[in-house]
Amino acid sequence: MDQGSAQYPSVFVVDSHGAYPPMPPTIKRPPRSGKVAQTVLFFLVSVALFGMAIEACLIYRLYRPGLTESATASKLIGEAVPPPTKQPPNPVVLPSKPVAHLQASQMQARGVKIMSWRKDPDILREMEYKDGKLVIQTEGYYYVYSKVYFTERNAFNHCVKVDKPRYRKPIILLESRKYSHNSGKGQVRSNSYLGGVFHLFKTDSLFVEVSNTSQIVQLWAHENYFGAYMI
Repeated sequence: MDQGSAQYPSVFVVDSHGAYPPMPPTIKRPPRSGKVAQTVLFFLVSVALFGMAIEACLIYRLYRPGLTESATASKLIGEAVPPPTKQPPNPVVLPSKPVAHLQASQMQARGVKIMSWRKDPDILREMEYKDGKLVIQTEGYYYVYSKVYFTERNAFNHCVKVDKPRYRKPIILLESRKYSHNSGKGQVRSNSYLGGVFHLFKTDSLFVEVSNTSQIVQLWAHENYFGAYMI
């Protein structure tokens, strides 16, 4: 076959400027509301914190130590308040437990053994003094004590006794004996102190007994005393 007579396929020319296919429609996004919400939330939190700070300041001013109610109210409304006056402390502190301390009376009955005392209202609490005896009002353990200043003549006996309603005779709790060797050339004076802890019941009566009250030196009442206190 002759090559000149050969047939070739048709050639198509592509137009590069031809029309492009249509673009898909754009989708409009909704407006961003996140930043607005964050701004509103931050504003609300700030307002709440500011209010709490003001409230804490007012509470501190209201309950500040040493500030009375009237002074607090006056300060809150802006009035001038005079400085608070200091109250003097109470010089008398009342005991929390029963206690009694008695000093010897200047007038002791001659020829008797039971000593008489003068009571101090400030040191006689929750106990009763009657006829030279301390009457217990509350059951418990008590420290009982007594001291006397006496003139030695032969022998001297000093004791603390308790009178219990359920016993016929008083019971000796503490006792001291002194035997003098005075030759009679002058008065010799001495001291006797007794003290101990005992369990006492209500209505028990404590008293001090000596050989003879005429031997007691009555010049100084602080040398002769008697007392008890609950421990």
